[in-house]
Amino acid sequence: MGGRDTTMVLLDENGVRCDGRKIDEPRRIMIKAGGLKNADGSAYIEFGDNKILVGVFGPRDVHPKHMSNTDTGILRVRYHMEPFSVSERKNPAPSRREIEISKVIKEALEPAVMLEKFPRTAVDVFIEVLQADGGTRCAALSAASVALADAGIPMRDMVAACASGKVADTIVLDINNEEDQAGQADMPIGYMPSLEKITLLQLDGILTPDEYKKCVDVGIAGCKIVYELQKKALYEKYFGKGDN
Repeated sequence: MGGRDTTMVLLDENGVRCDGRKIDEPRRIMIKAGGLKNADGSAYIEFGDNKILVGVFGPRDVHPKHMSNTDTGILRVRYHMEPFSVSERKNPAPSRREIEISKVIKEALEPAVMLEKFPRTAVDVFIEVLQADGGTRCAALSAASVALADAGIPMRDMVAACASGKVADTIVLDINNEEDQAGQADMPIGYMPSLEKITLLQLDGILTPDEYKKCVDVGIAGCKIVYELQKKALYEKYFGKGDN
């Protein structure tokens, strides 16, 4: 393959990416359900070098009262990056990006949570990014789903999330930080495998119609890998390690 130096670094002629993965290979993923004693449900995820902790509280009364909904429960999500989560210390105040990702994750989780079963109450999801390495919204969304299930919140399905993208003119699975910075497109996807329903799809970059379709298919395949690990995390917490 010819082209720019960055292209050669991101993907070599054997189809090996800058971190040694193949084009359809996700980073190492580890999910653990539970762990926070004071939360109603919690989860911890390592997705590549991302390290994210999620605590869920509720359903509980809404304060102030006028914020509650008589017909349905409400879901509130706070995504927060610790100042030490990135190489250059981050300002502790909520950034526009954190506010945007909080909203994106909330909207991706809402189709999964049976909010109509607990009207006038709220479920709070607190996401703490301890270490960031590209793809935090997908890792956070996947961990939040496990934490909600751990809290016993009624759900139609868990949302599994993984990003696909375009690097060196090639569609790849699970974009890392270097690929996110120097690649051509990034597509985070949230997916409910049992219902075959997409709840999150964003695209940063430009794709042809064929590349777009392939990117979606590759991303959904990644979500299915994450989904099996989500189920395994819950199984191991409640039934111990062993055959699933």
